[in-house]
Amino acid sequence: MEAETVYSDHPLAMAQAWVEQGASWLHVVDLDGAVAGAPRNLAAIEQIVKAVPVPVQVGGGIRNVERLERYLGLGVARVIIGTLAIEQPLLAAEICRRFPGRIAVSLDARDGQVASQGWHQRATVNYLSLAQQIEAWQPAVLIFTAIQRDGTLAGPDLPRLRALLAAVRVPVIVAGGIGHLEHIRSLLPLVADGLHGAIIGKALYDGSVIFPEALALVQGA
Repeated sequence: MEAETVYSDHPLAMAQAWVEQGASWLHVVDLDGAVAGAPRNLAAIEQIVKAVPVPVQVGGGIRNVERLERYLGLGVARVIIGTLAIEQPLLAAEICRRFPGRIAVSLDARDGQVASQGWHQRATVNYLSLAQQIEAWQPAVLIFTAIQRDGTLAGPDLPRLRALLAAVRVPVIVAGGIGHLEHIRSLLPLVADGLHGAIIGKALYDGSVIFPEALALVQGA
């Protein structure tokens, strides 16, 4: 949080810009909410959801059913849970069953060990063990973030991603470290193994990945 970079003071305008460039989904994270443990940017997220014509998935500070239902009521297509999955697995499993197709579980790991509470707290559980537990809940998707790669633009954690895809059959979205088109190209062969998508953030805002070029690469493959 101490090293954050502000790319825009207008989240709605930014969201609309990505849609205009061809985005078919938007991934929105309430960073303040992830650290605080409760949503802090609800109004901005509601504006985005109501204004854009594409589905939006939202995460950050969603740690009880009431908050989750509030987001779904706003029209959010998919809600991301992370800390809740670690600290209250029975509740997380119930949520996945209660809202089929609407829940993404975030598996955030630093060097293979799971972290929670906005990445501030490191759990003593291996990411593959937790992934296999989560798979039984049948979430819509599992989002795997390599924390040590996030924001570095140094490339995804391919060895751990391959291990994850071999361990589970739930669709996986990868995040963390994607900084160039070549990184995206390196992920394409893994689609056959269950890779469902990739989340790109900093690289788009810094310009090291041009979104229409990335989109064309994936669609061409």
